[in-house]
Amino acid sequence: MKYTKPIFCLASLILAVLLGSAQAQSPFEAASSNSVYADLAGRSSAPADDQNSVLTIKKRVDEVNVLFIAMDKHGKFVRNLNERDFNILDDHKPPQSIIAFRGQTDLPLELGLLVDVSGSVHSRFDFEQEAATGFLQHVIRRGYDKAFVLGFNAHGQMTQDFTDEVSLLSAGVRRLHDGGGTALYDAIYRACKDKLLKENSERPIRKALIVLSDGEDNQSEMTKAQAIEMAQRAQVLIYAISTDDSGLILRGDKILEQLADATGGRAFFPYKMKDITHSFSAIEDELRSQYVVSYKPSDFDADGRYRSIEITSLKKDLQVRARKGYYAPRQ
Repeated sequence: MKYTKPIFCLASLILAVLLGSAQAQSPFEAASSNSVYADLAGRSSAPADDQNSVLTIKKRVDEVNVLFIAMDKHGKFVRNLNERDFNILDDHKPPQSIIAFRGQTDLPLELGLLVDVSGSVHSRFDFEQEAATGFLQHVIRRGYDKAFVLGFNAHGQMTQDFTDEVSLLSAGVRRLHDGGGTALYDAIYRACKDKLLKENSERPIRKALIVLSDGEDNQSEMTKAQAIEMAQRAQVLIYAISTDDSGLILRGDKILEQLADATGGRAFFPYKMKDITHSFSAIEDELRSQYVVSYKPSDFDADGRYRSIEITSLKKDLQVRARKGYYAPRQ
């Protein structure tokens, strides 16, 4: 079995323009809910230029909010810990100061359900749709959480944009149809950049992608590294549920694990169809069982570079799962 979290949320800030004019529409926004966002070929500009222009900061921000999970040696969540139970390093240095530390079981959710609809996932597709629908019905709270549904093969199809209406999300899942190649990295990159990067708040929000896929990519313009970086910039956790039912450890499984681990999420490898439902239940439980720490980093510069995060437990046999780092804003 293979497994493997927090979200970096910049408090007290105004996030301004995303890639050019704030008036510009993303591929998702410009299209109807049933349209294809793709035609990524020819649109992927030089990665350095694209990433350097991801966001503009109107004022310097040096406060970091990080969500994370603590589990015992049996894999059970531990919910009664405090600040003194953890060691935190930002860019390999202790924070200048800890502003706040608290358990969070009721944060708003912003979720993207990304379903691989390529031909390779055909055998369990109907059951996965049913399990995904049940997950959304349990997790999304009207007026509080919101989610969108995106199917992807060689291209991406938004079958339901952000909404808190579970009936609309369920209908979006039912509109997915399998067949075609797989552009996993493109789907993650665009979902984070066009839907979740612009979703910012003055308080911590759990932003996550639930990805159902076999992890095999044969169509993407973007690379795995670019998909991970965009997820980190958007402060998104990736939870991956493998659709591979071979019982073997395949290359796609390792890719799903890498995507989840780099963003602080978790990868699941259900062999039997009933285990898919268990995977969704574990994700639901995890999203309600987090801690959030707010701190000011030492030697912080708004230079846009990547800064690592290390959170470890000072208690024996406790494991912490947290995002590996974040990109500092540019002054």
